[in-house]
Order: sequence, then structure tokens, then C-alpha cells
Amino acid sequence: MTTAPGDEAGSPDPQNSTPPPEAHATHLDHTWDEARQTAFDSATPIPPGRVPLSQAVGRVLVEDITALHDMPHYASSAMDGWAVNGSGPWIVAEPRQRLAPHQASPIVTGGLIPPGAKAVLRSESAVLGTDEDGLPILLTGGTARPGEPRNGQHIRKAGEEAAEGDVLVKAGVTLNPAHLAVAALAGHDDLLVRGKPVVKLLLTGSEVVAQGLPEPGQVRDTFGPQLASVVDMLGGLYAGQERIGDSYSDWLAGLEDLAPEVPDPAALPADVVITTGGTGVSKTDHLRRAVAELGGRLIIDGIAMRPGHPAVLAELPDGRFVLGLPGNPLAAMMALSTVGQPLLAALGHGAMPPLLHVPCGTTIEPEPGRTRLMPFRLLYGMASPAKHAGSGMMRGLASAHGVMVVPPHGVQLGEPVPAFALPWGPPLPVPEPAAKPKTRPAAKGATKATGKDAAKPGGPVDWSALLG
Repeated sequence: MTTAPGDEAGSPDPQNSTPPPEAHATHLDHTWDEARQTAFDSATPIPPGRVPLSQAVGRVLVEDITALHDMPHYASSAMDGWAVNGSGPWIVAEPRQRLAPHQASPIVTGGLIPPGAKAVLRSESAVLGTDEDGLPILLTGGTARPGEPRNGQHIRKAGEEAAEGDVLVKAGVTLNPAHLAVAALAGHDDLLVRGKPVVKLLLTGSEVVAQGLPEPGQVRDTFGPQLASVVDMLGGLYAGQERIGDSYSDWLAGLEDLAPEVPDPAALPADVVITTGGTGVSKTDHLRRAVAELGGRLIIDGIAMRPGHPAVLAELPDGRFVLGLPGNPLAAMMALSTVGQPLLAALGHGAMPPLLHVPCGTTIEPEPGRTRLMPFRLLYGMASPAKHAGSGMMRGLASAHGVMVVPPHGVQLGEPVPAFALPWGPPLPVPEPAAKPKTRPAAKGATKATGKDAAKPGGPVDWSALLG
């Protein structure tokens, strides 16, 4: 663990000042493992709720989908053609009227079978003609087969797919588009699904520009284009973003989440607010003070890791969590993986995100008191730090296969190291159990290998140089 420094002395401006150093108690940072577990343990699963069918894809169904009526709920035609009663030839009648024996009326696929109809004659099996009096009649012909149409042919009966009350989709499945189509056919407008955290973004930084090439002193917005997608990948429901200034009053207003004068009935209240920047201890970093002003509490205030040390997790009196990410893009992504992913998993009825072990492809020196998160690439089955992944650079993360969790005591070449997959990447390979080496009894008179044979290398090779 490491000790967090106090804040600098504040400005006399009440809107932009920060409390003096003594107002911040010196504390020990959470270790990386403690931070993950604390974030997971701080949340309870969100209760189930009903959502419209249009928002249900990917959600976990809580109660069975049953048919609210017979499916289909009326007898319909399976073909374009003619509804007929009895054998032909048939007298042509007006559509949708009751058919007497030897009458027919036109019908389209899905059309309601009129009373008296016994079958449907396909269009390509029918020929219109006239009788001896010149009246229109319908005859079989074209591609008609002998005996067509048989009684009931090409009619889809009511309740053929399901009867009212039948279970169509069992609870516990993750809903896909086909499930929603079935639910709609069954008469449902919404479904009861497992709770999922609603996440809103609060982006800061007066030096941030959204488009074009930034001037010296400016930076491009990297959070706006990526965070919404990452939130979705981590199991959250993205519900919009707001960009605020850097003043204390901006922070306070952004976190207050005041209800608009005309509330949007479709808007969902946030369960988690993710902020960017403002987590340091300078006079321009206002997250902690704003949380305190609103009556909130700090759950995590600093993590003994690099990058991402100044990450903050807080809870406001209304139950919203505030996840404060550092302003550096790489540090922010590491903090989101460390704290945000377990938090969203717990809120969304999930398990703690798993860690796997991968063999390290190089030796990593110790850094006492601090866990290092290193994007890596797999080369010949071993994990080596990705190029362009240091000093907050995003380029290495963009090409990485995962992230190594390097303990403070470092890692030796070939030693298994904890690692996690990236939200957008493939799962990490599960290490195979080490096979017991097969031994063969030495032949009579055999001697110990010497010279050239004895010098053959065994054990891991440092592949990290190949990534440069």
C-alpha cells in the first residue's frame, strides 16, 4: 500500500477553491485486488423491471413468455390464391363474404379465411374462365396437381403454432431478436428482465476539443468516442453524456442531477455516473469536494497501481455510484477495468470478472508497493508488454491481446502472471495443465550427456525483443 498525498492549498474563490491539505486525511491506498473486491462488494443487484420489446435484446428474461392468445389467433391463408368451398368449378364471389358450396373468393397470404371456405387454391394452380352463360368461373389448371386443393390445404389453422397459455420462451435465457418476434406475436408489449445498470457520462476538460486537429495546449476528446461502447461491453446501459467545465460549480451541478422542468418519460435515472478527470489533488480537481458537498461517501480513494492510481469510487445519498476516472486515457481505461467492471458486474447480477494466468515473455523488475497494469501481446503463447503502451499511450492498448497484472515484486521470465481480457477482445487462452514429463529408462551402459548435447537450451525464451 502507498500513502496518498494531501491536496494543495486552495484559491480564495469559493467556487473554485479546494479545502486546505489538512482537510484531506492521509490514508492508505487500496491494493489492486482490494479495489476490485471492494467495488464488487459495494453494489447489490438491480431489481428486475419491465422494458419495451425494442429495448429487450441482450437482457436476461426473468419470467416465462407465454402466449396471451392462440397463435395464430385466426385461420389464415398460407398462399396467395383463392379460398374455395367444395370442388370446382367455382363461382367467383366477393372477397370476405361467406362462401356457399362451389364458390370461391380471392385471398392473399395471411388473409382471414372467410366462413365456409374449406381450402385455398394457389394462384398458379387456378385459371379464370366463363361458364356457358358467360359468367366468370374458377377452374383448376396451370400447375395444379390431381386432387388439388385437398380439404384444409394451404390453410394455417388458428392455434397451430401455440395455444393460449403455452410457454414460448423460458425464463433465464438471454433474449435475441427472434425471442422478441415471438413475444410480439404472443401479444406482449414489454417483458420482465433482469436489472441492468444505467450509466451516464460526465466529461470534463476545457482543453478538450471534439473535432479537427488540436492546437498546442489542446487535446482531442478520446472519451466521447469510446466510453459509450465500452460501457455497453461491460454490461451497462449507456444513457447519454454531458460535458461540463472545470470549475467547482460545474462539477456540483453536473453531479446534482437536477430533474428537468419537463421530464422525459423515456429517460432512465442513472445508477452509475462515470466522470473523467478531476481525480487528482490539485486546486482544479473538484470531484471529492463535490461528492462531500452532496452528502456522498468515498468508497475507494486511490489505488496502489500504475497507471490509474487516482481513481475514485463514491456513493451519493440517492444511491448513485460515481466512478471517477483519471483524465489520462490509458489510466482511465485501466481504472475502468479495475473498478468499473466489477461494479457493473455486481449491479447486473454478474460474477466477479475472471483473471487468468499467462506465462510472461520477459522479466519485469519489481516496483515495491505498486501493481502495474501492462497491455500485452501474445507471442508464441507468452505475454510480452505491448509496444507503445507506456507513459499513457493508447496505441499499445489498441493492439493488445490483454492486460497483465504485474505484482509489486515483479515477474520472472516464464513465470505465470495474472491477466484479464479486454472488453472488445477475444477471451484469453485457458492455460493447459502441465503434462507430466515422460521418462524412459536409460539403456545399459548409457552415460550422462556431455558437450554439445548438454548445452541444448531448455526453458522459456525472452520473446519481448521481437515486439520492438
